Amino acid sequence: MNEQRRSGHTVTRFTAHLVRVTKYRYPVLKGDIKQRCRELLIQICDTEDVQILKGVVSKDHVHMHIEYSPKLSISDLVKRMKGRASRMLQMEYPELKWRCIVVELSIKKI
Repeated sequence: MNEQRRSGHTVTRFTAHLVRVTKYRYPVLKGDIKQRCRELLIQICDTEDVQILKGVVSKDHVHMHIEYSPKLSISDLVKRMKGRASRMLQMEYPELKWRCIVVELSIKKI
């Protein structure tokens, strides 16, 4: 896990701890929804060339410790993750539409 990303002239290791919280801390991430949320986040990170170092999906929040490329802006990455995951979950589980899955985000760069 301590490997660094190397390119022609640089060596980098950008990591961040992301915490995503459901609106009003509603415990909506249970069962199939929890599993699908996990799958979506893994899929999004794979397409964006982001490594998930550690991650936990709880009933009302998601913790992710990620390593990302210096080409990516952390704000753009978070926007893509929130938008895609929320949109897909709301399309697949219509009962979530009125609860607005994710509204809060805390980022801590390490």
